[in-house]
Amino acid sequence: MAKSEISKLLEKHDNLTHSEMLEVVSHVQRTEGDWIINTIMVKGYDVPFKFRRKKSYKNLNGSRVNLTYYPITEEIAGMEFEAMKVVRIKVA
Repeated sequence: MAKSEISKLLEKHDNLTHSEMLEVVSHVQRTEGDWIINTIMVKGYDVPFKFRRKKSYKNLNGSRVNLTYYPITEEIAGMEFEAMKVVRIKVA
């Protein structure tokens, strides 16, 4: 039996996490250069999940999504903030 794409990713990268059926409570998109930065907040989590795309993404408010992500730290105005960098997102 062939391994799934997600299984291969999780084996290759230790700090990668995969979660399914997460409920999106907020989704914001903003332009940054040639990219569109997407930030979603997920029910039960206090940190934002971020990903970027060349084109805008459909509105995910109220949707359930499957996410593959890892933790990152961003410095904004001299302060450090925890966030999750999304490497794969799919509407459940």
